[in-house]
Amino acid sequence: MSEPRIPPLEPPYEPAVAEELAAMMPPGLEPIRLFRTLARNPRILGRFRAGSLLDRGSIERRDREIVILRTTARCRAEYEWGVHVTAFARRFGVSEAQIAATVHGGPEDPAWGERDRLLVRLVDELHDGSEISDALWKELSAAWDEAQLLELVVLAGFYHTVSFVVNGLRVQHEDGAERFPAR
Repeated sequence: MSEPRIPPLEPPYEPAVAEELAAMMPPGLEPIRLFRTLARNPRILGRFRAGSLLDRGSIERRDREIVILRTTARCRAEYEWGVHVTAFARRFGVSEAQIAATVHGGPEDPAWGERDRLLVRLVDELHDGSEISDALWKELSAAWDEAQLLELVVLAGFYHTVSFVVNGLRVQHEDGAERFPAR
């Protein structure tokens, strides 16, 4: 594996950075490499946290994880995909077959239900063409309200940004985080 382009910050942290990092992690867990890498620029870390959608939001957590996993898989951001599979996906009801389908399947994969297919199609259309077709928008609008649709689109965009950061800076995988499944 390639060396990180910007190594993660190591403790001890400046007090303001320590406070920011602590707020981004569950109590008792050390900050992940992505957050410690961003901490090399405290302004970026703060902006990242402010815009990260790390809160519960208006969409179901399972829907959120499907969008994140599919987005990071399409961007080949194995680091972030692995963090979310390890920490969140199963806990919020994403099955093993669905986890694999985020990487190797499409919206037609039998692992997906109808509602899930809409999320996968949303991510794929945004990823492939930076827009959403009218036909898909109509289907999405029947399943999610306006505020939720806005959040889904912003979530996909935000995780494109995360993917650019982890891939562009070569953030090293977290110990114990899952890797993309083999075909």
